[in-house]
Amino acid sequence: MPVRPSQKIDVFPAVAKGVLTSLFVSAKLALRRRIFEETIVDFAAREIEERQMILCCGEALIDMVPVKGVNGQDAFAPLSGGAIFNTAIALGRLEVPVQLLSGVSNDLFGTQLAAELQSSNVGTDLLVRSKRPTTLAFVKLTNGQAQYTFYDENSAGRMMVSEDLPDIGTDVSALYFGGISLCAEPAASAYEGLAIEAAERAVLMIDPNIRPSFIEDETAYRARLDRMLAAADIVKVSDEDLDWIIPTDVSFEDKVEQLHQNGADIVVITKGGDGASAYMRGQPVVNVAVPKVTVVDTVGAGDTFNAGFLAQLHTLGCLNKEALRKVTGVEIEKALSYAARVAGVTVSRAGANPPTLAELS
Repeated sequence: MPVRPSQKIDVFPAVAKGVLTSLFVSAKLALRRRIFEETIVDFAAREIEERQMILCCGEALIDMVPVKGVNGQDAFAPLSGGAIFNTAIALGRLEVPVQLLSGVSNDLFGTQLAAELQSSNVGTDLLVRSKRPTTLAFVKLTNGQAQYTFYDENSAGRMMVSEDLPDIGTDVSALYFGGISLCAEPAASAYEGLAIEAAERAVLMIDPNIRPSFIEDETAYRARLDRMLAAADIVKVSDEDLDWIIPTDVSFEDKVEQLHQNGADIVVITKGGDGASAYMRGQPVVNVAVPKVTVVDTVGAGDTFNAGFLAQLHTLGCLNKEALRKVTGVEIEKALSYAARVAGVTVSRAGANPPTLAELS
């Protein structure tokens, strides 16, 4: 039928509708693809972060802390402790993936230690359990400063040998060693072997936390410490520890340089109320002050400082071999400041009682 001039056949809207529909469908599919890809990337990143676990290796013991009994007599309260245990607890409370590797008894004190680890989000799968007794450390507080007398003979922690060590797997990105666990055989040699083997693929941090009264064979201990410090990426010592490790009459800076020459990339020095400093190869010294707090006691202060330092490096994505080699002074300053802040909370209350992440918010 012929089309009269007054009639219009408008085909454009139909064509346009089809084109717009096609574009809409394509855009919707592209958006879904992008969301899917971002989800996969986020999932992979979270999975990698979860695999970047910190493994604390060393003593878990009972601190017998002086208290007053109900009738005012002197008594002791059994509190879970140990330098490496305290650091693991602090890391767990800061919500960093962490496990403890230690010889732990099946006795009532060992059960207490394992329960407190679990309650603070610390993995216990790598504990080496035995029927041997738990190490006891009797604490004497003088003006808030702690002094220790150890009872460690034939203990679960001390008698652990290399053959007892579990497979630590591939999820560990950093290992932390130190404390009295490096003093007494046979456990000290077991820890040394693990540290040197793992240092080839994971970040190694060592804080000797030297207790001269606990060292039975100083020559052997110094030799072991030298080998471990040479394998470490991060060495943290107090100013007193540094003088003990390098007792020669040279300057403070020369002693730090000697640790660098022996192998450590980062040397962290804590100086009590005078703050902390980090020395890195070829970079300026990083100094931070400590927060002003009312100090109740210093039990666990250094252990918590170490946890804060490791936790912040983990958060910054620096706690693996490749990243640590590229770490900047700004990142180290953030880690030191966070460590000082975390330790500041610990010294403001009695005992080794590190803060949770929520308390720092």
